[in-house]
Amino acid sequence: MSLYHQMEGEGAPLVLIHAGICDSRMWDAQWPEVADGHRALRYDMRGFGRSPIPPEPFSHAADLAHLLDSQAITGAAMVAVSMGGRVALELAIARPDLVSKLVLSGPGLPNHEWSQAVRVYGEAEDAAIAVGDLDAASEINVRFWVDGVGRTPDQVDAGVRSRVHEMQRRALELQIEAGEAAQEHLLAEDVDRRLGEIAVPTMVLVGEHDVADMHAIAGQIASAVPGARLERIAAAAHLPSMERPAEFDRLVHEFLSVG
Repeated sequence: MSLYHQMEGEGAPLVLIHAGICDSRMWDAQWPEVADGHRALRYDMRGFGRSPIPPEPFSHAADLAHLLDSQAITGAAMVAVSMGGRVALELAIARPDLVSKLVLSGPGLPNHEWSQAVRVYGEAEDAAIAVGDLDAASEINVRFWVDGVGRTPDQVDAGVRSRVHEMQRRALELQIEAGEAAQEHLLAEDVDRRLGEIAVPTMVLVGEHDVADMHAIAGQIASAVPGARLERIAAAAHLPSMERPAEFDRLVHEFLSVG
């Protein structure tokens, strides 16, 4: 399986892992600076952006491990968002040789018991997909994750909403085309019970307007990973790197600069 990826720069290795409602384009604002100071890698996970999704079982974390092995990259700092954060956690547990630091923004976590609000959102998305209305399904995702809690669409940057809508729609197209045979299997099934094994510096970020589940997961990870740091970013929901790039970049730069 060949994943679309981009590598630039020289220095300590750094990997940017996108959210499950985006693809590697979500890092456009960060890429020039990141690539200027690191050996930087960003990529599209299978079923996102420019990476197709063959109709077969797969593992996002195993895909990333293979990509890093193919580039002879070890000990990389991982900056990851949402589902990408869950992938980074899997890698830190299953392949600790590949990870030197973790920055997890609104990370997912296997075995989390999702709230009624998340289940209702998921049902609405499924219903739109079932009738082939991918624009509606994408807008449901944008409304839930990008607008977040306590905000209306007009209170959110229209450019961010539009870019996420485009990336989400592309992902839905690829995933529907692959069908149900393309089922993901986790590289580390019990991440939630093994967080205490993570031995690298870790920072967890969560946006002020993100849904309650993501605040709960962020707190759980920050409490369980030894020495982990938790930061909340104001005036942002699930994608602080896109909504508040200056604040996001400041926190990440300071964290990566230590040690």
